[in-house]
Amino acid sequence: MANIKKTDDRTTKLIRRIARIWSVPVIVYALLMLIGYAVNWVTIGKADPYAVEGYPFIENLPPIFMFFAILGLGIAWRWEKLGGMINLGFCLATLPVLLIHWPITEDFRFVMPFVLLVIVAFPGVLFVTYRHRFSP
Repeated sequence: MANIKKTDDRTTKLIRRIARIWSVPVIVYALLMLIGYAVNWVTIGKADPYAVEGYPFIENLPPIFMFFAILGLGIAWRWEKLGGMINLGFCLATLPVLLIHWPITEDFRFVMPFVLLVIVAFPGVLFVTYRHRFSP
């Protein structure tokens, strides 16, 4: 009878591989956005020259939470469970803000933040699933 370890499970390895492949474009896109804002801030003195004055603070929360969720994806490359939980925690914190401030039923264009939320949260779910299957 052959010894089969959980680490040799093909499905488990596939879950980890999909999570890493999915998280790379998300992390790269976030880094490009961050670099673009940093370059604008250094060259013209403002991160976003087209920003509108006097908007509510709640509109800042989803991008901030998404940044920390993507940071969780970066952490998940080394520590799958910790990074995945950080990612899912901040994605779940973003969801009520989006539902309260931008309801889906109001207009079709408000669906896009929810789609982006799913795109960012999916690798976190896979990382947590991988760690759950991998741990003894």
